[in-house]
Amino acid sequence: MKAAIVTEAGLEIREVPQPKPKPNEVLVRVRAAGLNRADLPGIYGAGQHRRNPGMIPGIEWSGEVVECGAEARSFKPGDRVMCSGQAGYAEYAVSDWGRTTPIPANNMTWEQAATLPTGLGTMHDAIVTNGRLRPGETVLIQGASSGVGLMALQIAKYKGARLVIGSSTNDGRRARLKEYGADLAIDTRKADWADEVLKATGDKGVDLIIDMISASAANQNMKASAVLGRIINVGRLGGARGEFDYDLHAQKRIAYIGVTHRTRSVDELREEVRRMREDLWTAVTAGTLRLPIDRVFKLDEAEAAQAHMRTNSHFGKIILVP
Repeated sequence: MKAAIVTEAGLEIREVPQPKPKPNEVLVRVRAAGLNRADLPGIYGAGQHRRNPGMIPGIEWSGEVVECGAEARSFKPGDRVMCSGQAGYAEYAVSDWGRTTPIPANNMTWEQAATLPTGLGTMHDAIVTNGRLRPGETVLIQGASSGVGLMALQIAKYKGARLVIGSSTNDGRRARLKEYGADLAIDTRKADWADEVLKATGDKGVDLIIDMISASAANQNMKASAVLGRIINVGRLGGARGEFDYDLHAQKRIAYIGVTHRTRSVDELREEVRRMREDLWTAVTAGTLRLPIDRVFKLDEAEAAQAHMRTNSHFGKIILVP
């Protein structure tokens, strides 16, 4: 089969053996795969992460089940599914049965289905499981114009947030945040953006911050937070290390929680998907939770697709198709 392989030069399309499913896995013929910033460190190296030559990137995809392991009894060949896992930039990929979800029977396309697994799982875990959002609370999504950020806006609104604020440093993308649930869109390049958040909340501050920026925004986030607010560290686009005002953190008694999938067991990852489906699947099936597709590339153009993502000019998801 064809796959995009990490090399010292970037991504190259090569012929590799088709994977075989383990007892807990399903083998899927990939019809579409979503790009994510989480793919980048393994491809190009970043911070503590080194380039991983020989790896096939890709953590979400959609397609048809070809073969099922002995433990994957809830699926059968021919099922249309969306998956989370590894090595999705290929013609075939395997996924754990607990991270494989039937595509709703509502004429959802392969490309649309491939936009959903990462955003739904990551942001339900951040907002509901770790963020403990309650109806009537206020929420700030830092980095809201990314695919997962747009999903976070929608989940927060769907779960009853009274005020949803989204940030983007791009004027065009920031103007579109209200289409996906933002009541207020802010520009964090402005020195006084935290004051804008305080003003919008009657000087109380927001109850919950979903932070995909981290280091460069950490102290301003705490300024914008309410007393007893929660900050969920999901991403570190603004740096993994930086200044942290411990006194402000203590004064506001902020719960600061870090999340990642890298240290979770298979059972924990399955539980994340189970909770998401239990809570959000009615909205997914109805089309209430959705993501825009910025651009579709062929698998042979995987390096060009990554280059497009690195320009940070896209709005929504970038998709690869065979």
